Amino acid sequence: MDVKSRNYLLMHRQALEKDIKTSYIMDRMISDEVLTLQEEERVKQQNTQKEKAAMLINIILTKDNNSYRSFYNALLHEGYRDLAALLQDGIPAISSGNRKSSMDGMTSHVKTILCEGGVPQRPVVFVTRPKLVDAIKQKLRCLGSDPGWVTVYGMAGCGKTVLTAEALRDHQLLEDYFPGGVHWISVGKQDKAGLLIKLQNLCSRLEHDSTLSQRPPLNVEEAKDRLRLLMLRKYPRSLLILDDIWDSWVLKAFDNQCQVLITSRDRSVTDAVAGNKYEVHVESGLAHEKGLEILSLFVNMKISELPEQANCLVRECKGSPLVISLIGALLRDFPSRWEYYLKQLQNKQFKRIRKSSSYDYEALDEAMSISVEQLNDNYKDYYKDLSILPKDVRVPTKVLCILWDMETEEVEDILQEFVNKSLLFCDRNGKSFHYYLHDLQLDFLTEKNRNQLQELHKNIVNQYKKYYKLNTPVPSQEDCMYWYNFLAYHMAGANMQKELRDLMFSLDWIKAKTELVGPAHLIHEYVEYSSILDQKDSTVRENFQEFLSLNGHLLGRQPFPDIIQLGLCQPETSEVYQQAKLHAQRETGAFYLEWINKKSLKNLYRLVVRPHRDAVYHACFSKDRQRIASCGADKTLQVFKAESGERLLEISAHDDEILCCTFSADGEFVATCSADKKVKIWNSRTGQCKCVYEEHSEQVNCCQFNNRSGQYLLATCSNDTFIKLWDLNKEYCRNTMMGHVNSVNHCRFSPNDEYVASCSTDGTVKLWEARSANELKSIEIKDFFRNAEEQPDDVEVLVKCCSWSRNGDMILVVAKNKLLLFDVKTCDLLTQVIISHHSTIQYCDFCPGDELVAVALSHCSVELWNIKSLSKVAYCRGHMSWVHCVTFSPDGSSFLTSSDDQTIRV
Repeated sequence: MDVKSRNYLLMHRQALEKDIKTSYIMDRMISDEVLTLQEEERVKQQNTQKEKAAMLINIILTKDNNSYRSFYNALLHEGYRDLAALLQDGIPAISSGNRKSSMDGMTSHVKTILCEGGVPQRPVVFVTRPKLVDAIKQKLRCLGSDPGWVTVYGMAGCGKTVLTAEALRDHQLLEDYFPGGVHWISVGKQDKAGLLIKLQNLCSRLEHDSTLSQRPPLNVEEAKDRLRLLMLRKYPRSLLILDDIWDSWVLKAFDNQCQVLITSRDRSVTDAVAGNKYEVHVESGLAHEKGLEILSLFVNMKISELPEQANCLVRECKGSPLVISLIGALLRDFPSRWEYYLKQLQNKQFKRIRKSSSYDYEALDEAMSISVEQLNDNYKDYYKDLSILPKDVRVPTKVLCILWDMETEEVEDILQEFVNKSLLFCDRNGKSFHYYLHDLQLDFLTEKNRNQLQELHKNIVNQYKKYYKLNTPVPSQEDCMYWYNFLAYHMAGANMQKELRDLMFSLDWIKAKTELVGPAHLIHEYVEYSSILDQKDSTVRENFQEFLSLNGHLLGRQPFPDIIQLGLCQPETSEVYQQAKLHAQRETGAFYLEWINKKSLKNLYRLVVRPHRDAVYHACFSKDRQRIASCGADKTLQVFKAESGERLLEISAHDDEILCCTFSADGEFVATCSADKKVKIWNSRTGQCKCVYEEHSEQVNCCQFNNRSGQYLLATCSNDTFIKLWDLNKEYCRNTMMGHVNSVNHCRFSPNDEYVASCSTDGTVKLWEARSANELKSIEIKDFFRNAEEQPDDVEVLVKCCSWSRNGDMILVVAKNKLLLFDVKTCDLLTQVIISHHSTIQYCDFCPGDELVAVALSHCSVELWNIKSLSKVAYCRGHMSWVHCVTFSPDGSSFLTSSDDQTIRV
């Protein structure tokens, strides 16, 4: 270290030791690579704050000039400006020998330039965002040697400052375009007095090694002139960085024909200045993996080692680098608080996410509210109205025109003000504009205006009623889809019980909405708003919900059926029937049928959906009964809500028909198998393909996960005669079970996962040990079908499927038209039932209660049998073609069927 620099440290040592807190200063010096982790530990071992400061200064005194510069900048950026001023005259000059060691990147020359220019160091935890960094560099190159402005803009906490600083860590960029250096000023929200101080400090910094010491400029105009001369004569071809600009009038003080980069939340801030202008928009969200990477770096763990709350935390942070970093820094200090901080985010307790970094604002809510506070008072009211917008929805301009009773141009001008200040986002799709809030902004607004939300919802409903009167929106209007999707949401938010009942219990509304968006969303609304709809009586809501659930597969088709005729098919006590009859009586020139024997009908169906465009071969519940997965001849995997039929996922999963699908025990994955010989594993939430297995040589007929959570084992069987076991954590098959001599149609784990049962076209059922893949038992099913004079080889029996009893003591087997129940230990036949002489059994499933068995038949029906009394309990009709599959829910409360008629019935 230079003697002059050392002397300044020693001279002001007492003041430094008295005032500084070392933790964040050391963070910056570590990120600047001038302090090691071991040296940081030595400082932390000291008892008092003063002793820690003394140890840090002792360490710096043993180092070089870069350590002095780094310490100076750390003081500057951590708020110790008075102490930094004491060290300013001791900053060592750049030595001519301290030049680049390589042509690009962070060389010692770059470190020196950035350190002297006051550019912030990398955060202690830093993840790369190369596309945005490259975009900033590209815009800086566009300036060339001409004066101009580059604006890096985005919402609070999106990483503008960090990305801008990172873009400057490029030797080639600085040498080719800004050989005069860079000068960083953190501006922030300022009045004229504050701006003058900023300009005085900048002029003082630029003049610090001048032989002529000048008095500070006395006003902004004088400071502007002095800065212009300094930049022109002493620092030509240098870059001025103005961080965190709020007001356009501030920029006029720096409008002096030089090259300027600014960061701001307000895109329009450069409108008041002249010159070439370039923009870089910083997206508001980090990718999920980047968020996990930040957390892992803060808590010093591998991503794979993070607790399960980590994924939830990143999702709740909505991709905001600021929020993830605040949470990460807090967890570094309090490593047991994962659940606590997750709850704070979920409950929108932003005030409790408090400062644990060098960010300018004390808490998260302050960082977000300060932008809103800068709006004019009348604009604040308009922005408050956005508190009731639904999440992740792009709202057309017309909706806000109706809300505010204004012309389109007036509304667009107001919204553009919010867009410019990064308080709102605009999606320009052709001629129409659609607007949306970032999730964090919406959470903040909702929490801030919690006591006024009901009135805000009521206002938008009243404005809708005023605009449309007794009419409904038509598809040609740009706001049409918004109202059909969210009018009920706003009525429920306003607690407008009568209006909501009138809307949801109207056949006209049901017809109009289902024609546009299908029935699933309406069914979901009946469930979601049941507490409001049922305040007088739940019967009416149940009537309409059942009507939609059972006829949704018809209402979702083209041509659209006559909803009045469908309503007339409901029981006479149903409110749907009453409304349909009134409509029919009012209609002129229309012909309707009324059924006279409806009282004899008893319906077991709860939901009918048509998710596929061809035959549905298999469907199954998730373990929590909330979702259903299905697959079929259209080569797609579908996942939808069991309650409403609302589609969650649609995946073009295979190159040929998909024959089976199954959920893992924890619901995280869905496996599919296909006639294309492949087995695939999918993330059941995102639809991402986890792995593909291609070891079968013929079509794969069935796949089944094991029953216990925590271990992912999958059994598959194929026409190649083999059953294979797969461990999802391994690339290849774990075990292959060989013993069948013909196609294997079905396989299933025992309830305790110790055994696997398989059914084959060779007429046998085999039981295998899952761990060793050894064959334990083989049952010759064809022996139960041959006549006395027939030889065993003369009988062909295709064993379709099997199902274990709950305790694993019995196994139910299906072949031709018979149900056969065997004792697993002895292989003795316990009982058999001939279901039908006119159709074959396609599939069977044991109810978890062990008494009931559901049987799918080729003649379009499903039967429920009591296996103990050997009696038929129910006969379920409704499918229009072969029923391929029947599966009970894990709790046994319901079962689902899938058919060639493209429907699934619950």
